[in-house]
Amino acid sequence: MPRADRASQFAPFAALKGYEEALRAMEYEKVPKSQLSEEMLEYLDYKLNQINVGEMVTLVYYEDGAYVKKTGLVSKIDKASRYIRIVKTDINFDDIKDIRL
Repeated sequence: MPRADRASQFAPFAALKGYEEALRAMEYEKVPKSQLSEEMLEYLDYKLNQINVGEMVTLVYYEDGAYVKKTGLVSKIDKASRYIRIVKTDINFDDIKDIRL
């Protein structure tokens, strides 16, 4: 057997397709979305009104059963549809838990 072909016999083999992805999906525990107080909602509204397009912000928001922290430049704010776009990620105002400018 030629030397170049020997390495291919030791290549990894995935007998169960999708098994690795299923394991990764189970790695984190889903948490329920927390209900924010009126004071916190007013604070978030105040912070959202201070943000301008092109600014660097950090948001903590609820997505797919977990809280996610996203830092980046604000590329769009749509107050009518109630969402903010950080780079290419659209985040609903109702899912935001914390804002850092």
